[in-house]
Amino acid sequence: MNRKKDKDEGIKAFLGKGAEFNGKLVLNGLVRIDGEFRGEALGSGTLIIGEGAYVEADIAVDNILISGEVRGNLDIREKTDISSTGRLLGNVKTAILVVKEGAVIDGACQTSGKDKGEYTAVETDE
Repeated sequence: MNRKKDKDEGIKAFLGKGAEFNGKLVLNGLVRIDGEFRGEALGSGTLIIGEGAYVEADIAVDNILISGEVRGNLDIREKTDISSTGRLLGNVKTAILVVKEGAVIDGACQTSGKDKGEYTAVETDE
């Protein structure tokens, strides 16, 4: 039974480097994009945008980790994490925003504490 649980917590879908996808991505769990994606991504779970990936989409998920380039508006229910190689060109609404030194954000950011509705500080490189 634990074996199934461990397997279910792994990556549900993967779009590798060199692959391109246009359309609507509905996720339930962990999804990683290392290629090119255009369209819309929504659902529950975590979306990982790998280094070198290009995404042009409006995104509404629980969590997102950006190491590549994202163009579009984000509505993230829990945590947005932008690594030093990450680029976000669009607006983001999220409960928690973590931005590492070197990351690029070109758009409006709205953050609010998940439970209390209060503003959460933007975190930079540790």
